[in-house]
Parts: sequence; structure tokens; C-alpha cells
Amino acid sequence: MENSEEVHHLFINFKKAYDSVRREILYKILIVFGIPRKLVRLIKMSLTETYSRVRVGMNVSDRFPIRNGLKQGDALSPMLFNSALEYTIKRVLVNQDGLKVNGTHQLLAYADDVNILGGSIHTVKENAEALVAAAREIGLEVSADKTEYMVMSRDQNAG
Repeated sequence: MENSEEVHHLFINFKKAYDSVRREILYKILIVFGIPRKLVRLIKMSLTETYSRVRVGMNVSDRFPIRNGLKQGDALSPMLFNSALEYTIKRVLVNQDGLKVNGTHQLLAYADDVNILGGSIHTVKENAEALVAAAREIGLEVSADKTEYMVMSRDQNAG
């Protein structure tokens, strides 16, 4: 029998990631990360008093307040989202004795996509559950339709 190593991947995507971030939690995260309070107040001011309208055909609704989420297209939004996601990932790293980079499991993130790698389905499941719980605290929910699981095998004898 060949000597092969399996790597389990769970690709997680969050539903409406930018729209879901809880602003009050985000402001606390920024303080935890050492962002000066004055700058956090300015960020809060830029997100406060935001409104939207809905157009259906020729009809436009009255404006309504937006209380959560980040502004689409705002140059600051990616940095704010990255801060919230980094905070979430750090919580998972603490809760799971570190997701080993060169060991049996790890976690990779790009934008609102996260890839959890592990040597077994059990490891991936534990880390995924921890990530989902931590993400829920900041308002993020997993998009089941866009989440995928994959197992890759690599022959250890191959160069």
C-alpha cells in the first residue's frame, strides 16, 4: 500500500459579510487592536446616520436607517471587515491551541472566504465549529450554499 497523506479542506463563505458586521462590536474590536479612540469615534461618525431606499420598478420606498454592516464601495470598509475577521480568527486560534501552520491543521482567509485545513475531518469540524461560533458574535453567518468540503491525497513517496 502506498504511503499517502490526506488533507481535509473546508471552504467557508459568509453570507452578506459586509452587510452583517455588528457595528458596536466592530468599534470594540478596533479599540482592542489599539486604534486610537479618536479615530474610532471618526469611523463611528462615518457609519452613523446611514440610510437606504429600495426601488421596485418605478416605486421608491421611504428611506430607512441602516444599523449594521459596512458601506459597500467605501475605501475604509475592507480594512474594517478585515479587522473584524482577524479578531474572529484570533479567537479561534486561542480556543483551538493554535491552528498549526506546519502541523496537522491550519486556517487561511481571503476577503470573506476562509479555508480550514486539517489532517482529519474531526479536526476540521472542531475548528469550523469554533470559527462559526466566533463569527456569529460579530454578526457573520455561514453561507451553506457556498461552503464546500474537499479531501486531497498526496503520495508521500513522490518528490
